[in-house]
Amino acid sequence: MDKPILNHSIYRNSDANSDWVVFIHGAGGSSTIWYKQINSFRKHYHLLLIDLRGHGRTKVDEEVNKRLDYTFDSIAQEIYDVLDFNSIAKAHFVGVSLGTILIRQLVEIDQSRISSMVMSGAIVSLTNFSRILIIIGNSLKKSVPFLFLYTLFAFIILPKRSHKKSRSVFIHEAKKMKKTEFIRWFGLTRSLDKLLKVYQKTTHGLPILFISGKEDHLFIEDVKKMAHLEPKGKLEIVENCGHIVNIEKAEIFNEITLDYLHQQKVALSS
Repeated sequence: MDKPILNHSIYRNSDANSDWVVFIHGAGGSSTIWYKQINSFRKHYHLLLIDLRGHGRTKVDEEVNKRLDYTFDSIAQEIYDVLDFNSIAKAHFVGVSLGTILIRQLVEIDQSRISSMVMSGAIVSLTNFSRILIIIGNSLKKSVPFLFLYTLFAFIILPKRSHKKSRSVFIHEAKKMKKTEFIRWFGLTRSLDKLLKVYQKTTHGLPILFISGKEDHLFIEDVKKMAHLEPKGKLEIVENCGHIVNIEKAEIFNEITLDYLHQQKVALSS
């Protein structure tokens, strides 16, 4: 069975030799969540923005979707398929929320294609509260409107008034998903705890920057621990910010990330 290539957008820098930066959104989002990054990043890099399976403008035939594996490995492989389609051998990867898990899975598939990683609002471990939410979500996902469930989770992850903008963007994008796709994606959470524990035991040694909002209450403490464990890990904490730093504090996110990517370029050339 031939799988269609994920929908994606490319923004090229005037210098043909520029590095590539690949942006991976989170569950329920789309490539449009990076709208505050495009102009700043394209001045220095070629950009590849991807809509994951069933998200944004990536629309897969329902009969095809029924036959596709819904695993972190298979979905991550589709990201590499987009790179192959565009003859991109290696890139820097920037992800947010669930997108950071997919980038981490890319390491398992072929880490030689990764120059560096930027993990914004990273999910590296689950708290007991998160595990309870996943159990509740899986028990309700077929019986309640999926947008209600998604909105509830959005408010739990992004509870403050200052998080309204990023919360609204993700809820708006989630409306474009089909219920069947939401159910399939949510089913991934059943294997999430086990997968994250594997990641915690196997550091990779690649350059990795974690950017977390200080108010990212469900995930930040574990991110701090993981940043310390990774041999080339670095952590930046953004004040007065929640889970979605690239929207809530876009200018700070852009400055930190571009500076980090520049440091990686200098390190590789020295």
